[in-house]
Amino acid sequence: GCGQFVDWDKMPELDRQPSTHSQSLPHTSKELKKLARAGHWATDHALRARAYHQIIQRIPCRLVTPDALVYRDVASRLFGKQSVSSHPLPEFLGEGTLPTYCLTMEGVTAVKKILICLGNLFPDITYGPVLPAAVALLLHYSEDEAQCFENVSRLIACNEAHTSYIDQSFLAHQASCMTFGDLASKHCPAAHRLIASTCENVFEVYSEWLGWIFGDLPFDYAIRVLDVFLLEGQKVLYRIALALLMQYRLLVTSGELEATNVQGELKAFVQNVKKHMAADKLLERAFGIRLFSHKEIWLLQMANRKALAEKGITVVQRSFPPSHRQLFHLAVDMLKFSSTIVTAQEMRIVWSWIPKRFSLFPPVLLFSTSENGYSLQRFYSCCEGYEPTVLLIKTAQGEVCGAFLSSDWNERKKSGAASSFFGTGECFVFSVRPEMERYEWVFVKKPELTKAVPRAPRQRSPSPVPRIRVSSPPDGHKASSHHLTVPVLESARGRLSPFLAIRHFLLPSKTASMFMSGTREGIIIGGGGGQALYIDADLCYGRTEHCETFDNPPLCQENFQVQLLEAWGFQNV
Repeated sequence: GCGQFVDWDKMPELDRQPSTHSQSLPHTSKELKKLARAGHWATDHALRARAYHQIIQRIPCRLVTPDALVYRDVASRLFGKQSVSSHPLPEFLGEGTLPTYCLTMEGVTAVKKILICLGNLFPDITYGPVLPAAVALLLHYSEDEAQCFENVSRLIACNEAHTSYIDQSFLAHQASCMTFGDLASKHCPAAHRLIASTCENVFEVYSEWLGWIFGDLPFDYAIRVLDVFLLEGQKVLYRIALALLMQYRLLVTSGELEATNVQGELKAFVQNVKKHMAADKLLERAFGIRLFSHKEIWLLQMANRKALAEKGITVVQRSFPPSHRQLFHLAVDMLKFSSTIVTAQEMRIVWSWIPKRFSLFPPVLLFSTSENGYSLQRFYSCCEGYEPTVLLIKTAQGEVCGAFLSSDWNERKKSGAASSFFGTGECFVFSVRPEMERYEWVFVKKPELTKAVPRAPRQRSPSPVPRIRVSSPPDGHKASSHHLTVPVLESARGRLSPFLAIRHFLLPSKTASMFMSGTREGIIIGGGGGQALYIDADLCYGRTEHCETFDNPPLCQENFQVQLLEAWGFQNV
């Protein structure tokens, strides 16, 4: 009952092999996910068609969602007297090519008809470059055009919480690209470092991530991705693209590929992925990545959308004007940037580590010891009101390290006389010289140590947490008599929580959430078994140790003298 639009002579040999699997399908989503990941229907077209129909019919949708009958009515009205060629394709497709995926000429015409009808019945879609590939792939396993249209309509109209299948606006698409950049920076640090060090424009590379999957991947790989995508949503696509990025970096490291033109090489690698890894291996590697939950990724996507909206990007916008595109991507101007501690190239790499919703904006110098003097109170007064900030330190030995600090230093005043830690899991510490390395919140690398916060109608106030004494500063400097506590964090000023906000997790140890603290006696970043960074009240001496929050080694010589210190904010944030 399917396959009438397929050119079987062009289909991969693997898909012609008879199936050795059972023809029955389980009823639970959990069992279906297990079978989809294992390729249960990878070699059986009829079984895959039945599975797709069963899976898509279960997707929760808006009450009024166009179905096969609506398609037949609209198609008859639109194409009854005119050929398809007389109807322009919807504007929401952008400038992308129409993938054919082994379809016949009749199949390609059917794809165009379905896309035109989608544009007619979903006028709110302003940008949807993934739709042509989704239609073309599903058409292989649909009885006719009408069934394919109904299936795609259900993906578009999905209203399940924290789940999405297809971005439907330029704003949503760009937010997805930024979210992938955030995930790549966290889960593929070696590949990210390679891209940041060789490409002038990191975001331009990441903005093509969906094209790797729906466009560049061969049919037999793309359809295996679709198997799990229909069951698990957009999070699957992030996993697949991250796995492709990891494999590309391994090939560059081994010398099989050269990182001279990363954008072009990544595209060519994905198109020829069969030479390097099987589809099963790609899926295995993708699901071996420990991503956070759908909810956390959704929160990050919403935060990125908000940042883009603040930058002037709208839902109806279809592309950036050239001048805006340059401003949007090149936040660190190599010609205008000036620091007494780091070069413009070093700052660009640090900026590439920062969550994308902030790195959209150029750095602005808030405080510098060379201009403002060695005063902690002046540091606070210069930085208050800015969120987030980047701290840079140069030691007397010429080493450079620092931290990205997600919260306003004003937060230190909220606990009154008591001293406490604040900030979120997006904070991280880093070294620049002699080696460039970043150390994020320990649960980025070990999410299995956390537990999701259980849903409850109302939760009682948390019980008091252990008080943590501040270690003594180096070289006999005056020790603080204060104690530090770790409060439960709330969203600052009603803003969207970052996707690593502490209140979304149950942590095994309060020391794992010691991000930043400021008192009259000094600054502390990271805690538990030591402090990632401690700077005294005179901004003259510091210490760096391993700490449980970031699981970092000392960022430079353990006890150091501060030669220069700078704090940077984000223009217009």
